[in-house]
Amino acid sequence: MKTFISWNINGIRAGYRKGFLDWFNKVSPDILALQETKAHPDQLPPDLTILPNYFSYFSSAERKGYSGVAVYSKIKPDSVDNSFSDSNKDKEGRILILTFKNFKFINLYYPNGKGGPDRLKYKLEFYGEFLEYVRKNNKYNLIVCGDVNTAHTEIDLAHPKENENVSGFLKVEREWLDRFIKDGNLIDTFRKFNSNPGNYTWWDMKSHARDRDVGWRIDYFYVSESLKGRLKNARILKTVMGSDHCPISIDVDI
Repeated sequence: MKTFISWNINGIRAGYRKGFLDWFNKVSPDILALQETKAHPDQLPPDLTILPNYFSYFSSAERKGYSGVAVYSKIKPDSVDNSFSDSNKDKEGRILILTFKNFKFINLYYPNGKGGPDRLKYKLEFYGEFLEYVRKNNKYNLIVCGDVNTAHTEIDLAHPKENENVSGFLKVEREWLDRFIKDGNLIDTFRKFNSNPGNYTWWDMKSHARDRDVGWRIDYFYVSESLKGRLKNARILKTVMGSDHCPISIDVDI
């Protein structure tokens, strides 16, 4: 049994000051994926880049202090990539793909579309590139995680009607999540175990929304249909603080 955790940490250096390593050492997952690290490896203290019993990998944005993803793995991968294809490099540090003997682990920080039409266009293009990658690699057992920056259905956010015209809950964005699941032969792991509303992973900090639990579920673990029978649990780790997101986890017999 392997435990995988994904967390948009909203700045790994800020998380470090808030006790991130104490939490990490306590939970000790087989793989931890982080999004929005907002740092290059050379900006980090050594105990964030060289951890006992873990291999660490980073993909950083060209723009410092922005975006970025990281993966810590107890298992050494056969290969590591930071783009969907050789011809289209990721300049914003949003992709890490670790290939193991019997599965691929994909950590993604999907773009936010709230910055205007250009950013929404970029977000939808990123969705399209990801789906194309999944289609080309459907022979593998895929484990996909990250901050998707979209709530899939009405039960995935506290106020769906009020946000129908807001990026993060636009019809066109939600249709892409439908396509991931259908065309990519993926399953939303949390929804395999829990169909209830009121389960969120992100809260607006400015309005203190977490205190009132007015949130959005925008962080996801997807796995290939081939792994559905091996999926043993999927959780939202709501009590873990330190970011405007909380971690999510799955247990897989792999």
